Amino acid sequence: MTGRSHVTSHVLDAVTGRPAEGVDVRLEARTDVGAAWAPIAAAVTDADGRVSDLGPEELPEGVYRVVFDTGAYFGDQPAFYPEVSIVFEIAEASEHYHVPLLLSPFAYSTYRGS
Repeated sequence: MTGRSHVTSHVLDAVTGRPAEGVDVRLEARTDVGAAWAPIAAAVTDADGRVSDLGPEELPEGVYRVVFDTGAYFGDQPAFYPEVSIVFEIAEASEHYHVPLLLSPFAYSTYRGS
């Protein structure tokens, strides 16, 4: 790796068209198929809506999830999703995984970023 976390993220507020600053983000690993999730790291999105230090530089192949505390981000604003959880698989331990989130109070979208 090149000194950055194996997993990074970016959150964009689709309503304002601006980065979502101050979103609490957790990275967790599935401990076994159908079992509990083990915490790996936690961070908060910066002024650019990014989390570049979400966990270690290397993670083994396996199933992970990034959990976004969207309820706290929206605060008193009505919102349907108090939390967004994106489950993904690290299939190649040598690759970087970027998990972006496009967010609004009543919808969200994600994709495998670069």
